[in-house]
Amino acid sequence: MSTVETSKNLTPTAAAKLRRTAWYRTERFSRLWAMIALGLLMAVMTGEQGNTRDVFFSLETTFTGASLWIWLAVAVAIWALREFFAEPIKGGFSKAKSSAQAASGGPLGSLRARFQSDKRVRYGVLTVVLVLALVIPSGLTRMWQTVLVDQIAIFALLAIGLNVVIGWAGLLDLGFFAFFAVGAYSTAFWTGRLPIEPPVVLNNFWVIPVAVLTCLACGLLLGAPTLRLRGDYLAIVTLGFHEIIYLVAKNADGITGGPQGARLIPDFSIDLAGFEYEWSIKPLPYWYLLVFFIVLVIILFSRLEHSRVGRAWTAIREDEIAAAANGVNTVQFKLMAFAIGASTSGVAGVIFTSKYGYINPEVFPLLQSILILAYVIFGGMGSIPGVLAGTAILVWLPEALKDVVEPSDRYMYLGALLVVMMIYRPQGLWPSRRRQRELKMAEEGLGDADAMTEPAGGKI
Repeated sequence: MSTVETSKNLTPTAAAKLRRTAWYRTERFSRLWAMIALGLLMAVMTGEQGNTRDVFFSLETTFTGASLWIWLAVAVAIWALREFFAEPIKGGFSKAKSSAQAASGGPLGSLRARFQSDKRVRYGVLTVVLVLALVIPSGLTRMWQTVLVDQIAIFALLAIGLNVVIGWAGLLDLGFFAFFAVGAYSTAFWTGRLPIEPPVVLNNFWVIPVAVLTCLACGLLLGAPTLRLRGDYLAIVTLGFHEIIYLVAKNADGITGGPQGARLIPDFSIDLAGFEYEWSIKPLPYWYLLVFFIVLVIILFSRLEHSRVGRAWTAIREDEIAAAANGVNTVQFKLMAFAIGASTSGVAGVIFTSKYGYINPEVFPLLQSILILAYVIFGGMGSIPGVLAGTAILVWLPEALKDVVEPSDRYMYLGALLVVMMIYRPQGLWPSRRRQRELKMAEEGLGDADAMTEPAGGKI
């Protein structure tokens, strides 16, 4: 009997059963299985280490101990809290907000709209945030000041640049940290600390524009041969670019110093009209310098996002074929995305190298490129505030766990946080409105909304 004849003989009740999705395959329980799998993985990865005498020692210890049930309980508790209590909590906040709004005559409800429409409110809030960023670090311990400078601020600059490539233009880049290495070695070269002599020795401040131009050129070199690539293929090429930079830095002894790297790189210094100042190893002066450049980059990139260039990047990310059909020069704007995104790496590389005074190829592992990508995705692709928040949280987490978690396990917790985030909030911590709309379109199969994959329906 054919399939058509069989379907004709089905009763309405039987046909309804065929259309019905089994309970264990619904989205809610699919998330439960994912959380249970995450709990099992965390129990195994953070459990006892194996040994050569018994290859199953680690698994036996994990599955017979209490840590397995603790991790499973935590995973199920997170699932239950998100699935059954998120809406009531959100509803309670909405009612409280409505009550406060009614009691105060409505200014709370319009605060966000006023922030977006009224320049005075917006600039006032941003000024308060900037003042807090300058004042609060002076009250922190020396360790946390160092974390702010060496990790949070440096990686924030890099994440803002990567956000241009991934968040705005939709081009997947797994080798972004290579541009940071280019900026660092540019500093060593122009300050005369590499085996080859520069045509002129520059002050570190003058090295910054040179390093930015160098990173722009490297962005063009990376973008030119990858213009026809997308998705996984583009990721592989950018991965190879990072390895090329790393291997050149490690093996070109006569140019980069090889494994020994460059030493005695001078600090920043100012000697202008009788005013002299030299940065020392103290982190706070570098923090103020980094805040200045971060604010400058945010202002420039925010203007760029809402310009003709930013709208062209948005069109390419949402649907490259439709953008090309409507006259957008995709080749030109892709090259611009790679080049402009790489420019912040030049600034970060100069400041980092000047503070440490020493670099070698091992400072630039591939893991750092992956971490920067995680910061951008976790914070929210396409959102500058989200990128800054994601960088701060994911850099802070391993440092906060330093005293209670073994060094080999710290990134396990970071990975678990990323998995939970991708299950329940794939748009990121602080997403842009545009990205939220694209993810909704991608779920509905409309257009090429997820620009790092193939168009809906497969390749054209």
